[in-house]
Amino acid sequence: MELEGKTAIVTGGGRDIGRAISIRLAEMGANVVLNYYNTPKDAEETLATIQTKGGKAIAVKADLTKWDECFRLVEESQAAFGNKVDILVNNAGGLVARKKLDEMDEEFWDFVMDLNLKSVFMMHKAAVKHMPEGSSIVNIASQAGRDGGGGGASAYGTSKGAVMTFTRAMAKELGPQGIRVNALCPGLIGTLFHDTFTPDNVREVVAGKTPLRREGRADEVADLVAYLASDRSSFVSGANFDINGGLAFS
Repeated sequence: MELEGKTAIVTGGGRDIGRAISIRLAEMGANVVLNYYNTPKDAEETLATIQTKGGKAIAVKADLTKWDECFRLVEESQAAFGNKVDILVNNAGGLVARKKLDEMDEEFWDFVMDLNLKSVFMMHKAAVKHMPEGSSIVNIASQAGRDGGGGGASAYGTSKGAVMTFTRAMAKELGPQGIRVNALCPGLIGTLFHDTFTPDNVREVVAGKTPLRREGRADEVADLVAYLASDRSSFVSGANFDINGGLAFS
């Protein structure tokens, strides 16, 4: 119960990696505000799991590509669990579609950037003023931010690379306030993301090239987030952590 009495906001917290993070933080005693947008059933299932285990949580629908919605999410957190936000996990985002340069238009590019990068910026703006000394922010970037991603993922990879840079910048800026900012760069994790966008044969090849010879699991990502959210990582800030089974190194 290391996080007892603390409040955590997890964006995209209803399914896959976000679900695992929400459940793990609740198990550690945090009051969890799990955000969702177009997956209400998944959010309800995650909420029910937390409550069945005796945890405290609420689910809040919000479109994090919208300025007002980001601030409303924080306001609903305050209404439920008090004015402070101790932990912010920026997990919301997505590939949207695999498109090469000649297939992308301005609208697609802007949407991917809004979903993966601008949402992170806006959640920082909304939450930081309510975060006391000792708070932690964890941004979910991607291995694609390091290597550009697979075919048709240039917009996604670029946005996640920018999240990594923004993480470093915020670590410097918010450090004097006692707020730590780190990011994770997951590789091949067995989630709906890859079920949707990565063919099975490609997944098999990537898993085969990975030193640990398998895909990662959402709960393994959640455990790393939990470490970064806790006081056990009290002198860790500005880091982008690879979690890819040894496939790629920073």
